[in-house]
Amino acid sequence: MALSYKARRRLSLLALVVGLPAYIVIAVTVVNWAGARWGRLPIWAEFCVYVGLGILWILPLKPIFTGIGKDDPDAPKE
Repeated sequence: MALSYKARRRLSLLALVVGLPAYIVIAVTVVNWAGARWGRLPIWAEFCVYVGLGILWILPLKPIFTGIGKDDPDAPKE
């Protein structure tokens, strides 16, 4: 079942306003926990981990964000 344009807009807003900050907190917590447990990573490796985690969050949400910046295709033409 495909989501409507309005449903995808609402879900994308929810993902950005609630999900992304929560994901950032979780990612930083996990990296800090790993640093406390096994010692801090070199700065270049820590940077790579954050970049990887920054890309990883969008992969499952890509279908929701596709086409959100365009006009509503279901809207009546004027």
